Amino acid sequence: MKQFKGRVVTPGTVTAKAVVTTQGFNTLASLQSALQFGDKTAKCGDQNNADLYGKQLAGAALCLPQTIGSTTGGLVLYCACAMKRQPACMLFANHIDSLAAAGAVLADVWVDEVTMPVIDCLGDEFLNYVKDGMTITVQQDGTVCVEE
Repeated sequence: MKQFKGRVVTPGTVTAKAVVTTQGFNTLASLQSALQFGDKTAKCGDQNNADLYGKQLAGAALCLPQTIGSTTGGLVLYCACAMKRQPACMLFANHIDSLAAAGAVLADVWVDEVTMPVIDCLGDEFLNYVKDGMTITVQQDGTVCVEE
């Protein structure tokens, strides 16, 4: 097991299997079909992200460098949480951008019975280490434990 320490954006504890991308995560392109067409597993619909395309995002520990794309990104994250189709957590190697942070914080405050811990500033070492299917445990203080 290896531990990483990041900054807590939205608090919570969770254990989930990792889904990893080394590319920027386009929130709208990735989650649109889950929100619009009722895909409860929230399979990634972004054909431009070869790391994630077709993989289940709902309930997964989404490990990523940063988000990219549409200014609707925060709203998309909020809606995914409201519809209970969100990742179990979002773990950013870099600083989170303001749009993704807004969506995560709004969901944390406004959506009852849904948690999606978000940790940023985990570093390049985290993203280089973690692989799809590894077990991720997020702790309240921003510690992320990765097990094979």
